[in-house]
Amino acid sequence: MISKATIDKIFSTIRVEEIIGEYVQLKRAGSNFKGLSPFHDEKTPSFVVSPSKQIWKDFSSGKGGTAISFLMEIESFTYPEALRHAAKKYGIEIEEDKRELTVEEKQSQTDKELLYKIHEIANGFFQEQLQTEEGRAIGYSYFKERELRDDIISKFQLGYAPEKKDAFTEFAIEKGYSKEILEKSGLSIFPENAPNGIDRFRDRVIFPIDSFSGRVLGFGGRILRNNVKTAKYLNSPETEIYHKSQVLYGLNQSKQAISKNNLCLLVEGYMDVIALHQAGIEHVVSSSGTALTVEQIKLIKRLTENVTILFDGDTAGIKASFRSIDMLLSEAMNIRILLFPDGDDPDSFARKHPQEYVENFIKTEATDFIDFKAEILLKEATNDPIRKAEAIRDIVKSVAFVQNALKQEVYLKEVATKFGLSEQSLFNELDVQKQVKKQQVTPQQRQEQQAAPKLEKVPEPEVTINPLLVLEEKMVELMLKYGDIVLNRKDDEQNEYQITVIEEIIGHLEEDNCEIQSELNKKIIDEIKLGIAENELRSGNFFMTLLDENISGKVADALVEPYETSDWGKYQIFFSSEEEVLPKLVQDVIFRHKREYILKIINDLKNALSADEDNMETYKKIITLTHLRKELDEKLFRIL
Repeated sequence: MISKATIDKIFSTIRVEEIIGEYVQLKRAGSNFKGLSPFHDEKTPSFVVSPSKQIWKDFSSGKGGTAISFLMEIESFTYPEALRHAAKKYGIEIEEDKRELTVEEKQSQTDKELLYKIHEIANGFFQEQLQTEEGRAIGYSYFKERELRDDIISKFQLGYAPEKKDAFTEFAIEKGYSKEILEKSGLSIFPENAPNGIDRFRDRVIFPIDSFSGRVLGFGGRILRNNVKTAKYLNSPETEIYHKSQVLYGLNQSKQAISKNNLCLLVEGYMDVIALHQAGIEHVVSSSGTALTVEQIKLIKRLTENVTILFDGDTAGIKASFRSIDMLLSEAMNIRILLFPDGDDPDSFARKHPQEYVENFIKTEATDFIDFKAEILLKEATNDPIRKAEAIRDIVKSVAFVQNALKQEVYLKEVATKFGLSEQSLFNELDVQKQVKKQQVTPQQRQEQQAAPKLEKVPEPEVTINPLLVLEEKMVELMLKYGDIVLNRKDDEQNEYQITVIEEIIGHLEEDNCEIQSELNKKIIDEIKLGIAENELRSGNFFMTLLDENISGKVADALVEPYETSDWGKYQIFFSSEEEVLPKLVQDVIFRHKREYILKIINDLKNALSADEDNMETYKKIITLTHLRKELDEKLFRIL
């Protein structure tokens, strides 16, 4: 268990904008930051981060909370894992409360947590093996042949899997890990002829594949012997934690540089990423030799909308990349493409030339997708007019994937100028391509259409609003936002006194013995009452440290405003802020809540009237309550 003192230190040290800034491209918006939601597809930013309040709110999905709750949400961390990740980032030493885990806590360790742990163990094992006699003779010497420095080997945690067929399996079982979890991780295989298990990775150099935050999800292994008939590269299989279509190699090491440069270089292999890092060019990731996916593009889009794809000149690979270009365009990314000279790839080119030369080459030689596709396709078309027309149609097809109409027009004008064609003919072709896109139906979509039930008209459900709940929500919001603010009041005899917002609202709820409508509000109010009993005012900041995502979200709702007013003062137009009218606002909300509570009691009494009994006492209560309601109406300036 992480000690309370360590948790307090973590919360007082971490900066929500720094942690979220590694996942979302944030832009200053008044006193806050704004960005596109990482949890929901959107085009207009609705994700708000407040540095002053150290909270975030995603208005598209409704989620919100602290930096820790954000890590839990986006990385599927447990609370302790999120705390450890934040502590590691800020160099905070974790102090543990020395006690044994209970049986329930041991049982609560899910397979997913064990998968993360076994990959962490495997990563350490492979790195240690690189330093053995066998590892240095085979794995380490290979990395040195590729001119990698020791600091780069360490940065990417490169390792070596020994030739012995069960080296890691034996090591993990000795550590107490079960055969079941080893098989689920894909690190060990248990065939019938080897029931004790064999390693998936043997006699290979190892490249750990990390999550966005740096947790090891899987591995890639490259065999070094030429006389062995097996795949040159071997990757971990799909597991509960590793989905290759949702991971980019090097993103953990590159995310800050990508955000800083507002540009992501996209390469093909592990060594391309590593070599560019060694050359000082760190804003680079790899799709690890697999076709680019929408999920991978969205990972990049969190940090930048600008991508430059680096190709090594292999014609087959380049033509296969056309699909990736269209996918990037459909996700509203800005794309440039660079072809290295024949015989070079990013790895070899970075090793041949100094950093400044490589950076300048990428900057000056990269072209937009129109010039790139034109060069490739027209080279094949030679002087054949039919093939040339097909090439132009292919370029227009890519333009159809561009989301912005203005950009589409600019691109078509560029195509028209480049090929000496009329803009009208290209716009006509663009309309054709858009129609083709609409008509293209995948087998899955076709199946969904066939299975779609018949539509039938159903009556709209009646939406009832509980005014007591609405006012209760407002009182909780006021306590979370302004709980410790002192209000100046006068009693019935005009004597002045002071009271905090929390004390006034809690006093009203206790005086009238109000029934709390929402379970979540009841939790918060009970915590506030407990704080008062302990001489402590518990407002927004207190609740942010509690391990309750629902409460964190509620606090974020209260503390983060979706909009900020413009500076109307320059036009001599002035508005009162909520804080400036707080004394009246608190009083009005309490009066309104009291009034609605009285109406509820009156209705309950009316419903309880019986024709067979004497209802005189009930009528007296109703009359008294009605008078009280009228007094409140006068205080609220209601005209009835």
